[in-house]
Amino acid sequence: MSLCLAGLAGILAATVVLQAGWYDASALRPHFQFVHTLIERGMQQSVRFHAREIAPPSATAGASTRGGVLFRQHCEQCHGGPGVPMGVIGLSMQPVPGPLADAARRWKAREMYWITANGIKMSGMPAWRFHLSEREIWDLVAFLGALPAMTPADYAAIERPPALPPLDAQVERAVGHVPDRERGRLALTQFACQSCHHVPGVTGPLTFVGPNLDGLAQRGFIAGKLPTSEENLVKWIRAPQQVKPGTAMPQLGVPERDARDMAAYLLQATR
Repeated sequence: MSLCLAGLAGILAATVVLQAGWYDASALRPHFQFVHTLIERGMQQSVRFHAREIAPPSATAGASTRGGVLFRQHCEQCHGGPGVPMGVIGLSMQPVPGPLADAARRWKAREMYWITANGIKMSGMPAWRFHLSEREIWDLVAFLGALPAMTPADYAAIERPPALPPLDAQVERAVGHVPDRERGRLALTQFACQSCHHVPGVTGPLTFVGPNLDGLAQRGFIAGKLPTSEENLVKWIRAPQQVKPGTAMPQLGVPERDARDMAAYLLQATR
């Protein structure tokens, strides 16, 4: 009984602190050390549990080299590299992303794959599985395995990646793809659709930037231009500027497979 009362008192106190605005959400004020340690420990155990059945593929020639190019392209800005500091974004994040020079000493390959593919919530680490191929993620893991022995000169010799072409040019057409609604719900989160829209079934902020997507299937037109259908919704998701020049809807470079999954989910979830 006393434990229940203590628990209720704790919940009430936390509610008062949050509602009163006394909790300092500023990134200039880091977590208390015990909070940081508790969260970090929970993250480590979570990664080890969820990655336990992943089987790394056989090593392929050039994987580490390809991974180094990808690292400079996508990871260096937050994590830095040998002799290269983190970018301003990484320096200012809370918790700090930190260098990955010792990642292979702390994590198994399957765990580094899981972290890269799935990200870590509440840390700023994104999930890359919708933005990099399976092979590219494993190439990054191979590079992380080689990173502890890499000198600043070795790292500096890695070829700087060229400017990225539009994402539409990087992906293959989704020939014969059967839309996967649950994957579509996940894809909506990975292209941050909930940052501008209310998306049914997707956790997100209270936002009024774009229209509410609930009930989309019952609307006669998409963006006031295209009759509502799965094919037209795919077209709108992938190329909004072509459908409606000057629209505030950005062109995110969504691959066709992801767009088809997203459209299937939106039209099913909003019926």
